[in-house]
Amino acid sequence: MSKKKKKQNKNAQNSSQKSHNPPKNQTKAEVKLSQVMIVKNEEKNIERALAWGKPIAFEQIVVDTGSTDKTVEIAEKMGAKVFHFEWIKDFSAAKNYAIEQATGDWIAFLDADEYVSSEDALKLMDVLKKVHQNHNIHNSVTILSMPMIHLNDAGDALSVYEQKRIFKNIKEIRYVGKIHEQLLAYGRIKEIDDITLMHTGYSETEHREKNKVVRNIELLREELKTNPNDMMKKAYLADSLQSKLVLDDYSNEDEIAETEALFREVIDTKDYVANFLRKKAYMHVIGELWEQKDNPEKQNECDLLCEKAYLEFPEDLDIGYRYAVRLNRNLEFQIAWDILKKYELQLTDGEGHIVGASAEIQADPTKIFGQLLLAAQGLGDIESTISYASVLLTSDKTQQNILSPYIRVLLQNNITEDEVLGLLAKIYDLSAPTDLLLIARAAKDCGAIDFAKMIVTIAGEVMG
Repeated sequence: MSKKKKKQNKNAQNSSQKSHNPPKNQTKAEVKLSQVMIVKNEEKNIERALAWGKPIAFEQIVVDTGSTDKTVEIAEKMGAKVFHFEWIKDFSAAKNYAIEQATGDWIAFLDADEYVSSEDALKLMDVLKKVHQNHNIHNSVTILSMPMIHLNDAGDALSVYEQKRIFKNIKEIRYVGKIHEQLLAYGRIKEIDDITLMHTGYSETEHREKNKVVRNIELLREELKTNPNDMMKKAYLADSLQSKLVLDDYSNEDEIAETEALFREVIDTKDYVANFLRKKAYMHVIGELWEQKDNPEKQNECDLLCEKAYLEFPEDLDIGYRYAVRLNRNLEFQIAWDILKKYELQLTDGEGHIVGASAEIQADPTKIFGQLLLAAQGLGDIESTISYASVLLTSDKTQQNILSPYIRVLLQNNITEDEVLGLLAKIYDLSAPTDLLLIARAAKDCGAIDFAKMIVTIAGEVMG
């Protein structure tokens, strides 16, 4: 075995002996990027994880923490430098060991379930070259921050958060914390908006396969024994417990109570907690209160908490949507309308398609239009009522909860039965008995008996 090969397989105890001198042929204008990751049983992801960086990376370093699958074999075949680190239940220790193996000027530290598009990879190198060649920026900028999109199994965006994964290879920058480790910042952080990191590790399949949630809960509880007042750790514990509840179909009553109690602490604390965790806390507690429809006290608390969440995060679509629902329920239509119209302009592409990242609204974009419809009806805005009802019924014409009040509002505002029928003809097939019976049933439900009789007569004529 060559000396180089032996060096690549030294264990953590001998890591300090590794040379960090750059290649002799490196010029001052060049920039070297080391792609670095820690892994365990990532044979499904490791090829993609290395493939994106191969065209741009000066070196690819993989630190394995105990894989029993083909992760190491695949990484070696792809030309990565593979090192081994004994897992000691400490992500920072493993990551910092991995950093110490890097010899490049900059480090890209992405996990095996994270990647960058080939186009964004080239953009990244352009950014690094500009930073490297500009004397003023080069001496101050040490970390690049960019958005990371978390994807579900279907490839849809669950959420977007800023991440610091690209940084200078200097001794002052290291990770801290055994779990949900943070990069210890040093120097100036440069925000990059046009490069996006992709993360598949929050999908349900990934959670089930790797048992990440249970592992994270165990490590977070250990961390909190040392520092029981660490609100970030409490927030992460609540987040992990919530994920476990989802996977376990909410079968553990003690974990349900603990999760809500922790999230309430997160909402009430004045200590620093990352915004994405505070948003999750609001949405969880609001969701619990929302379901207690027969309890007026809980419903009043839900109203107040929705308002508080909106005032803190007015640009968050899911929080704003929930607040607008409460406003419509309380007949405060104008405030609800103003909020919803702001989101519509901000988050649609002009054709009614949601293009912003959100959990609740992205799963069902028609929800926002449903609330706009309710607000329009409450304000007596017939033109908007027709517009939003048409959008909703075009997406699903069987929605009796939309069709019935739509017919009622039209007839109550002196629109003739023939005109109403003309509007419905843009959505429904008036030569199809099934469509006509849908309309007749909706008209009867809203008290438009004469209109319902007219539709039944037309249906009879169609059926001969």
